[in-house]
Amino acid sequence: MPGRVYPIHAHAAADLRFIRDAMARATAFTAVPGWGGVMMGASALAASAIAGRPDGSRRWLAIWLAEAVLACAIATVTIVIKARRSGAPLSAGPALRFALAFAPPMAAGVVLTAVFASTGLTSRLPGCWLLLYGTAVATGGAFSVRVVPVMGLCFMALGAGAFAAPPSWGHWMMAAGFGALHIVFGVVIARRYGG
Repeated sequence: MPGRVYPIHAHAAADLRFIRDAMARATAFTAVPGWGGVMMGASALAASAIAGRPDGSRRWLAIWLAEAVLACAIATVTIVIKARRSGAPLSAGPALRFALAFAPPMAAGVVLTAVFASTGLTSRLPGCWLLLYGTAVATGGAFSVRVVPVMGLCFMALGAGAFAAPPSWGHWMMAAGFGALHIVFGVVIARRYGG
């Protein structure tokens, strides 16, 4: 009994779907927003100036938590804008892998923030935040363009340095990381990778 014959266009359509899916899995997440990073850096510099040195106060913590919410909003909006402009899907492929790798270190940061704040270690949060944010960027950046994991490693190094430095230097470390590193790498990403 002869096998069933399929029209050639059915094979071609299936092959094209396979190729398109393979390419989506192999490509990098390019919607990392350079200009969004610059805006996040500028807002972090302002937060650092307003908050001052880590003094264990609720005011200091509240300023930086508000800055984190603002930075997340900037990142989300600018990622969506850049993805729409480039036609990159955000619910599958490289974007999903980026998000899945980025999220666990950030979740750890949320838990450790509560632990540090409740045990009187607020002045050591700059090291914790820089180190874990850097880890999130480096792991998520494995699915992005080459400069993104490099940025993550720079944040991690600065976080380790913040733990080694006196706690009173925390605002300088935060300004250097969340401010200057975001601005420098944001400009590089914007110029090399389309905004």
